[in-house]
Amino acid sequence: MAGIDLSPAKDNGVLKEIIKEGQGDTPTVGCKVRVHYTGTLLDGTKFDSSKDRGKPFKFDLGRGSVIKAWDIGVASMKKGEVAILTCAPEYAYGKSGSPPLIPPDATLKFEVELIGWNGEDLSPNKDKSIERYQIVAGKSYANPEDGAQVNIHLVGKYNGQVFEDRDVEFCLGEGEVVGIVEGVEIALKRFLKEEKSRLIIKSKYAFKEQGNAEFNIPPNADVEYEVELKNFEKETEMWSMKSSEKIEQAKMHKEKGTHYFKSNRFNLAIKVYQKVLKYLSVDTDFENDLKLEKNNLELTTHLNLALCYLKTNEHLLAKESCDKVLELDSQNEKALFRRGLAHLGLASPEIAIKDFQEVIKVEPKNTIASKQILICNNLIKKQLAKEKKLYANMFDKFAQEDKQKEEEKLKEQPDVMHGTLGEWGQEERPGGRDATAFEKENPNILMLNANGTDEFQNM
Repeated sequence: MAGIDLSPAKDNGVLKEIIKEGQGDTPTVGCKVRVHYTGTLLDGTKFDSSKDRGKPFKFDLGRGSVIKAWDIGVASMKKGEVAILTCAPEYAYGKSGSPPLIPPDATLKFEVELIGWNGEDLSPNKDKSIERYQIVAGKSYANPEDGAQVNIHLVGKYNGQVFEDRDVEFCLGEGEVVGIVEGVEIALKRFLKEEKSRLIIKSKYAFKEQGNAEFNIPPNADVEYEVELKNFEKETEMWSMKSSEKIEQAKMHKEKGTHYFKSNRFNLAIKVYQKVLKYLSVDTDFENDLKLEKNNLELTTHLNLALCYLKTNEHLLAKESCDKVLELDSQNEKALFRRGLAHLGLASPEIAIKDFQEVIKVEPKNTIASKQILICNNLIKKQLAKEKKLYANMFDKFAQEDKQKEEEKLKEQPDVMHGTLGEWGQEERPGGRDATAFEKENPNILMLNANGTDEFQNM
């Protein structure tokens, strides 16, 4: 079979001859492919072989981790296909070669078997919970980031059935508002403009254990999306903003976060409030009124974050947010109260009560704090009673163990009234004599005389 020219310039730089046909689709850019190969020079000299090592070779397709000819040739192969790739020097190791095995300007031949592949792993923990299979390559070299306005088309499928097909525009990082699952948002941060890809998303980044009744998707279901990033606009870089512009952006995001909080979208509110703090933490000189406004925004945002963390049971983060408020205002009533709640959530009523007592000092009429003090006292009493019972049980247990040990020691000691020492053995009688008739009738009495008479010796 004549070789097929796969080179982009059609200069015969990469020729492929199929030895064995494969089946199905071909891998796409970013896929982790597995191949067996044998490489030879044109004279038949073998310089490398994965088969000799008994282990397939893996690489990320289209990422420049192998010679150009491989990225081009393997991308054209199907699963199970075996092909000969003839690679011109400019698509292999070029003028320098790869000493000592591959000489300069060498044309190489590879027999390659495509064993299989997995999609590009985009999951945060690299556990293959978000896999990408590229359909159309994107343009430019920029990716959208959190805060970018993205315009996408997506088609969602479950068990091969389409459950949604729509165009949607949203702020990346806030897709929950328009029904975008977390896995799609994570993947979009790796897309290029006009890219189209197929995503396989595990349930933990899709509809989780709740499923989606509207789409007839059961709990813990994996789904598939075909996503096209039609366009996106990046946020203005913070470093390029003036102080007044940062304050305005911070205020705008704070209002958005409050809207999400009131809608019970606490995780979204947390994201947006964190963005507020980023605008305020950029190394900028905030002067005069702007400095006062900046400090006030920072304080209220930390307070709001603390409340969000309490709602999501992230008590340690709530405490840390309150600590930051109290660094700015040591007598802040709300921060003291919310930190007290955080300590309660961390099962530390003895610490929480101190915060609630401080609240009363700041505002004696705070009846809610007074009730929390009663709750803390009640919890502390219960905790002490529980500990007392626990320690009492422990002491009883230790006393019982000590008693058992004493009894075991006593059992190990010889009983002078029984056994070989209680029932006198012959060797214990003076001279090793035999027992008398009296001694046989009274085994626990040893006669000291030698002949069993009433005459005692050595008294």
